[in-house]
Amino acid sequence: MGLNDPQWGKKNSGGPPDLDELLRKLNAKVAAMLGGKGGEGKPGGGMPMKGFGGGIGLIAAVAALIWAGSGFYIVDASQRGVVLRFGKLVEMTQPGPRWHMPFPVETVEIVNLSQVRTVEVGYRDNVKNKMLKESLMLTEDENIIDIQFAVQYFLSDPADYLFNNRTPDENVRQSAETAIREVVGKSKMDFVLYEGREQVAASATKLMQEILDRYKSGILISKLTMQNAQPPEQVQAAFDDAVKAGQDRERQKNEGQAYANDVVPRARGTAARLIQESEGYKQSVTANAEGDASRFKQILVEYEKAPAVTRERMYIDMMQQVMGNVSKVMVDQKNGNSLLYLPLDKLVESTRTSAAATEALAAPVTSQSSDNTAAQRARDSLLGRDRETR
Repeated sequence: MGLNDPQWGKKNSGGPPDLDELLRKLNAKVAAMLGGKGGEGKPGGGMPMKGFGGGIGLIAAVAALIWAGSGFYIVDASQRGVVLRFGKLVEMTQPGPRWHMPFPVETVEIVNLSQVRTVEVGYRDNVKNKMLKESLMLTEDENIIDIQFAVQYFLSDPADYLFNNRTPDENVRQSAETAIREVVGKSKMDFVLYEGREQVAASATKLMQEILDRYKSGILISKLTMQNAQPPEQVQAAFDDAVKAGQDRERQKNEGQAYANDVVPRARGTAARLIQESEGYKQSVTANAEGDASRFKQILVEYEKAPAVTRERMYIDMMQQVMGNVSKVMVDQKNGNSLLYLPLDKLVESTRTSAAATEALAAPVTSQSSDNTAAQRARDSLLGRDRETR
């Protein structure tokens, strides 16, 4: 401005301009712009103030538009918007384009509800990177076990999550550690390590959710995954030996049970067979006794009619029954010293052989002879009955 001053060459042609004069002119122009007056005695003194005032208004309008436009924001389908007015909760916005009063009046926190967050307990990033302070726990039977597990969770209430949690991951980790210690402390070591791992995880998940709900954390537990559960490394060898001994015991028990399953049914079957045979023998003996009693009664009736004949008949029947099972017969002759030997077994065998040959050669003849034999027997029986009657 000093170089363009028209007074520069007139008053100060021989040296630099007067600084006091320049400052007075500058103060006068600033006062004129702020006060709305132009330079005194100069035409057109108000024109610079008018142009400067229009530029300030335009700048202010543009700044106001930019400030108002900064209040627009978009909430995705899996998110929720939490509007804060001077740090206080005003509303929770649903998915879609939204607007709020720009900073510093209101601010917006966008919270993702569908994002699954993970917290490790007992390790960090890798199960080999153990955190013994978190993983070592005491069981009901006073054994120490080393447990590593991961907790997955997502958010259920954005407002509670923002205002009731200072460090959400640490809150989840501490609640998970508390829950798992309580469940493990009420369980046996073998139950936690083997057959009850899923039940332990389910019980710990339920207890952990109750703890977080009690503190209104706005966190919903999705899943608790057991990564590793084992005894401490210092006693791992002894524990392996105990496990092998237990496995041997179970194997021997299974072998004994298999042997019992094989022997017991057989013994029961034998017992049932013997019982059935005894029942059959009982019924047979009973029936034979009843038949003998009935036959004796009938014989008694006949004996009363003809005692001598009946006695002779009974003797003959008894001898027939006895001699029918004998293959050799020795006959003592009363009037001589010779002893007669009858090889009945040889005679019977030769008779059977000849009968078989005869049947093979002439089947019709054999049939007719058998019929004749049957008829002869029937006649002999009738004759015997007639003799007994007489």
